[in-house]
Amino acid sequence: MIKVNRIVYTAFETPDLEAQVEHYTKIMGLTLVEQDGDAAYLSAGGDHHTVALRKGGEARCDAVGFQLPPGTDLDAYEKQVQAHGIKTERRTDAQPDIKDALIFSDNNGTNVEAFVEAEPAGVGFQPSGISPNKLGHVAFNCTDTQSTVKFYCDVLGFTVSDWMGDFFAFLRCGPDHHTINLVDGAKSKMHHIAFELRDWTHIRDACDWLAQDRIPLVWGPVRHGIGHNISTYHRNADGQIIELFCELDRVNEELGTYEPRRTHQEFPQKGKTWEDIQLAANMWGSPPPEGFLD
Repeated sequence: MIKVNRIVYTAFETPDLEAQVEHYTKIMGLTLVEQDGDAAYLSAGGDHHTVALRKGGEARCDAVGFQLPPGTDLDAYEKQVQAHGIKTERRTDAQPDIKDALIFSDNNGTNVEAFVEAEPAGVGFQPSGISPNKLGHVAFNCTDTQSTVKFYCDVLGFTVSDWMGDFFAFLRCGPDHHTINLVDGAKSKMHHIAFELRDWTHIRDACDWLAQDRIPLVWGPVRHGIGHNISTYHRNADGQIIELFCELDRVNEELGTYEPRRTHQEFPQKGKTWEDIQLAANMWGSPPPEGFLD
């Protein structure tokens, strides 16, 4: 089976392009690498863009970009996707740095843009703003989480890392504990986008940076049980939740275990269904605000 091996970017539609560009540059510390009319592309440092913004009528996540392993035959991958009865499209202009991409929709209507080769931006990290390491994961509310988990595993080759009860799944496509989160919701939509920071001091500095612009935290700081990452959450100009995290678990695929950490409850720590929902959500820190997961 051909599997995607990393998340590269998330594309958004926004009614206020200028405000979103300002948040991702001034606050998040991304670099505006290209802006053409009603579209803007912002990079965390290595890839051409980490966030793509397009002016539109509503604030929503439009697409997620995944890279396939080097040397992958995109024609073969297209046939693999089509074998699941999924309609596909090939585009040479899906993103400005990608010459050939396979486009299809997941079972919630979010576009998946899969590609093999892309031109890097090479802009490096910014000296101001939060300046994250990379895009870490994207979380979605789903009206049928079980079916969506099956889609990402069967079509994209994801692996389930952990479940919180039977309503919240954490999926990976590489060594990071999760790249896609899927949780029950009243309607299908993006829940949050998450960026990796260097360490706990970077989280502290990020909170100070948010405070300068009077941007409050929605939740955190907190250490999650699932993934064991330290996290904070705030909202961008469109009201979408942005998670900043560090110390996320990494998986040793050969052993099927997580790299050992002092914060683990079990040794070795393996993927499982967490029945203690409070511990799964936060080992320390305040509980999530009411209605946070939906």
